[in-house]
Amino acid sequence: MTATLELAPDPAPQEAPDAPRSRSPLTTLVGMTVALGAVLAVLLAIFILPSLKSGPRDLPVGIVGASAQTTRVEDALTAADPDAYDVRHLPTEDALVRAVEDRDVVGGFVVGPQGVHAVVTSAGGAAIAQSVTASAQGLGATLGVQVTTSDAVPLPAADPSGIGIGGLAFPLVFGGIVPVVAFRTAFARSSTWRLVGLTTFSAVGGLVVAAILRLGFGSIESAFLPVAGAMALGIAAMAFPLAALQETFGGKGFTAGAMTMMFLGNPFAGIATTSAWLPAGLETVGQALPPGATGTLVRSVAYFGGSGGGTAALTLAAWVAVGLVLHTVGNRRAARRDAPALAH
Repeated sequence: MTATLELAPDPAPQEAPDAPRSRSPLTTLVGMTVALGAVLAVLLAIFILPSLKSGPRDLPVGIVGASAQTTRVEDALTAADPDAYDVRHLPTEDALVRAVEDRDVVGGFVVGPQGVHAVVTSAGGAAIAQSVTASAQGLGATLGVQVTTSDAVPLPAADPSGIGIGGLAFPLVFGGIVPVVAFRTAFARSSTWRLVGLTTFSAVGGLVVAAILRLGFGSIESAFLPVAGAMALGIAAMAFPLAALQETFGGKGFTAGAMTMMFLGNPFAGIATTSAWLPAGLETVGQALPPGATGTLVRSVAYFGGSGGGTAALTLAAWVAVGLVLHTVGNRRAARRDAPALAH
């Protein structure tokens, strides 16, 4: 019997998978231009919207005077701008001044036979003080009486516009972002030293800012250490979470955090005008992020003995705590990832 060897037929030739088609340069150019234009439009809106939509909105003001007189004042304020003020009645001018100093109100009006007396605080925000003053002038014209004004908590004579504290937003963001990069480069193999570096810089940075505000610009006349402490806490509240995001999620985590601070925290901070001058939604976002909370705390300790800064201080402390927790998580994740390599 003859064995027959049958050869299997040659497999059918398989078609090579289609190579991905490369986009034409023109398509890439159009796509990138449209995308970057959209980003530019969003950034423009983010940075301009706070200024464009800012103004008096439910500002707490006190009114002192007889019932009949204060009723006329309330009616006149409502007619001029229904949403500008949240009116609160106080018994005496001294009580009004104390309420201003405690930051329970942003100012107020004392109505009497001699006319209208406006109590303002330029240290609480120049724009707000100007708004209360302008409203007092309007009341005087409406009621046909004279108007006087006094500043319960004025800004220092060397910085009557409050430019020093008002300009803290960008330096604060810089102070929170750049050290994270610098210390990660310097201590690439030691997360402990990175945290030590950030803690040290936060303290030194707070002292530097306070020294410049007092000795360089005259923006503060006292409360040097409280201002330094507030700035140190603010820098740490930015730096610790950013370092933790880098540790836990890598470069993408750090980039997302840094962009949030720069493009939301910075324009929505309201440091120059105070958060009360911002639209309601933007005020909430700004005060929930470290730049806005730091601005509120610095102003409070610099001019008001800390009054009105409690929530801001707790917000910053919470950011520091979140940063430490995330940093611990990132370290443990890195240790588990590196364990197999060390075993071999």
